[in-house]
Amino acid sequence: MKFVFPILAILVCGAAAYFSLTQSGKFQEYQDARLLAISTNKSVTASADKADIEIENEKKLLDESKKNLDIVTASVQALESDATRLKSELATVDDALAAQDLEKEQLDNALKEVQKIFSDMNLGDDVNADNLADKIGEIDEDIKTKNAKKEELDALIEGAKKSLANKQEDVVRLVARKDARDTRISRNAIEARVTAVDNDWGFLVIGAGENSGFTPQTTLLVKRDGRLIGKVNPSAIEPIQTIAEIDFKSISPGVRIQPGDSVIIAKPVSN
Repeated sequence: MKFVFPILAILVCGAAAYFSLTQSGKFQEYQDARLLAISTNKSVTASADKADIEIENEKKLLDESKKNLDIVTASVQALESDATRLKSELATVDDALAAQDLEKEQLDNALKEVQKIFSDMNLGDDVNADNLADKIGEIDEDIKTKNAKKEELDALIEGAKKSLANKQEDVVRLVARKDARDTRISRNAIEARVTAVDNDWGFLVIGAGENSGFTPQTTLLVKRDGRLIGKVNPSAIEPIQTIAEIDFKSISPGVRIQPGDSVIIAKPVSN
């Protein structure tokens, strides 16, 4: 029994030593594996970080590329718009050039016509596009001068027309006065006839009316064979006959007015 405990102690120590040795080997393996894992993890982490950095850089490059693409797209669109605008402007310029060519042709034709007109008017054959304005200015001044003379002549003519019209009116008035005077004077020679007599009522009828020139104020003489018989005064003048009152004081005693006796105006009109 005395040797059992030492042996057991030796066995226990041996077992412990063996266990320790075994565990020490496993610990070393574990430690090595752990260190390897840590190293691997660090390597993977470093690779991952590098990959993240590369991915971030790629993202930045992609974003930059997108921005550049947008800029390029906008530039292309602007260029396309400019191209369309330039084409439109070119078409407009072409139209303007065509219109200018047509206008130049028309101006050339007009200049030829003007040159012909100047030549026909003996104003010279040296008319061109450079001196055309001066030539036209000279013609305008000449036209203004002639128009001023024409206006002056028109004023003189108008004055002459008014003067002539006034003189014509004076002539017409004078002719009318002359005709009226001649008519009055011609009436002095009118010799009417007594067509009826009423001595009882003291009136007679004369065969001359309104056209004879008789008036209620006109004194009429009654004659027979050139001899004065008496006077009568018109009381009613009708279109074709005149009623006159007999002035018995002017009649000689024993004389009576009879139908057929002549009647004339006592005081002839002189003018």
